[in-house]
Amino acid sequence: MKKDITRAEIGQRIGFTTLVVNVVLTIIKVFVGFLSKSQGMIADGIHSLSDIVSTIVVMLGLRFSDAPADFDHPYGHEKIEPIVAKLLAVILFMTTLGIGYSGIRTILEGNYVVPGSGAIFAALLSIIVKEWMYQYTKKGAQRINSPALKADAWHHRSDAFSSIGTLIGVIGAKLGWPILDSMAALVISLLIGKVAVDIYLQSIHQLIDHAAEPEVIEILRQKILSIEGVKGIDDLRTRVHGNKLYVDIDIQVDANLNVAEGHAIAQKVHDELEEGEENIKHCMIHVNPVE
Repeated sequence: MKKDITRAEIGQRIGFTTLVVNVVLTIIKVFVGFLSKSQGMIADGIHSLSDIVSTIVVMLGLRFSDAPADFDHPYGHEKIEPIVAKLLAVILFMTTLGIGYSGIRTILEGNYVVPGSGAIFAALLSIIVKEWMYQYTKKGAQRINSPALKADAWHHRSDAFSSIGTLIGVIGAKLGWPILDSMAALVISLLIGKVAVDIYLQSIHQLIDHAAEPEVIEILRQKILSIEGVKGIDDLRTRVHGNKLYVDIDIQVDANLNVAEGHAIAQKVHDELEEGEENIKHCMIHVNPVE
């Protein structure tokens, strides 16, 4: 089975699992929120609803980003994933504005309601389930090196934070500080907003051909220099392309070699990198003769 197909299948399986769990959890939280009259729990449920949308977007993004290169897209479709991550960031930020506005309005109007006890159990359930979803999705994202899946994992983690805030707010309100329920919704919105900004900035990082991390470049440098026939490196450039990496290298070889011998060394460098480093999609080798 091809690696790209396996990668897509892993992402789809993770997405479908979290989608089903999110649908059930959203129904529970919204229902309990209205039943217990907890503004924080209702906001938490809306946040879970945004998780459903984001997971659907991620599943579509993974499917299209793994499409093979074609005439119009000779470098492949990997950049679809960071574009999807940007969409997720926007969804998260819009969620932030909605929850924040609702919390501020309630605080200004002073229309506080003490939530029912059911909101406490719903919040505890949500914290446990969403943290599991975060760990499950994060593990899959690391396995297939997917920025979109990683963004979706943090979406789940932000929902866990949201539920923690809801739990604190509900307990505080029942202890005699009803404003805490609305304050919890406000704090939740700020936490979600930060996650949204971080995901957006990371997606931009992946769309503007940013260089790989310094430690990755150093690993490549050492591997190239260890190949027989390579006398040195004149230039080593990398660029992140979605979840893949492109590498351009100028190597030094003995000037007394003929064209075929110099090409053989360059081919060995090419094969060692592309076959030995899973994230490298393509590398271009240029040969410079040295005395």
